[in-house]
Amino acid sequence: MDFIDYYKALGIPKTATPDEIKKAYRKLARKYHPDVNPDDKEAERKFKEINEANEVLSNPENRAKYDKYGKDWKHGEEFERQQQQRRSQGGQRSRSSSQGFSESDFSDYFESMFGGGRSGYQQGGRSVKFKGQDLNAELHLNLRDVYKDFPQVLDVNGNKIRLTIAAGIENGQTIKIPGKGGQGVNGGPNGDLYIKIHLDNTTEFHRMGNNLHKNVELDLYTAMLGGELVTDTFDGKVKLKIAPETQNGDKVRLKGKGFPVYKKKGEFGDLILTYSISLPKNLTEKERELFKELKNLR
Repeated sequence: MDFIDYYKALGIPKTATPDEIKKAYRKLARKYHPDVNPDDKEAERKFKEINEANEVLSNPENRAKYDKYGKDWKHGEEFERQQQQRRSQGGQRSRSSSQGFSESDFSDYFESMFGGGRSGYQQGGRSVKFKGQDLNAELHLNLRDVYKDFPQVLDVNGNKIRLTIAAGIENGQTIKIPGKGGQGVNGGPNGDLYIKIHLDNTTEFHRMGNNLHKNVELDLYTAMLGGELVTDTFDGKVKLKIAPETQNGDKVRLKGKGFPVYKKKGEFGDLILTYSISLPKNLTEKERELFKELKNLR
């Protein structure tokens, strides 16, 4: 996997504050988002790059490792662990004292890991295997996409990954795909791929867990006298029976007409409708007289 200078990717200095990192990321994410640049491979590559940079730099712990170890930040802790073992065994101390270790120590260590004249880092006569770097990505979908199982093909570092997003997945939920991250070192296992789901909602429904909420407008006469009304659900239309004297803000619950329950086939939440009474406008004189008569009766 090619090394990415995360600070350069976001166009920020190494002294950038968390707010500056967030601001830079959001600006670039809008610029390179796939929805804004359809079929643009370079924009797609850039979008993945800035997402990766943000995932590391927005995490204080990972940022500290990256600032210390650079491109090898994922393996820095292993280096320090080996140095500690050397000290405890009475090995060389001059370059790895309590004050830290030298840059040449670190370079030599990773040279042994990644090549440069030696076959691999040795411990007890055998090469030490390291798990590859975990990768992070974001997938933007519409709420309607995940009302049913949604197949996807992702391009991760030139590799096509086929997966199905299970119906009912939540906004912000992360999917782990084992073994699809960075390549392992010295025959170690590959890292994992973590995909964070972002759901855009362009519907008239508001999702809360497995339940859906929707406002339904009623005219004054149907609300007072009762009647029938046809309205949309997420997967079709239903006919509602309106009770006489329905009040503004009254709710009705339609069982099983909500969102599918994640990874539970055939289970759905409910649809909760809230009635909003619409008052008549542009009354005629005759209508005004009738309302006055009604007022007097009340």
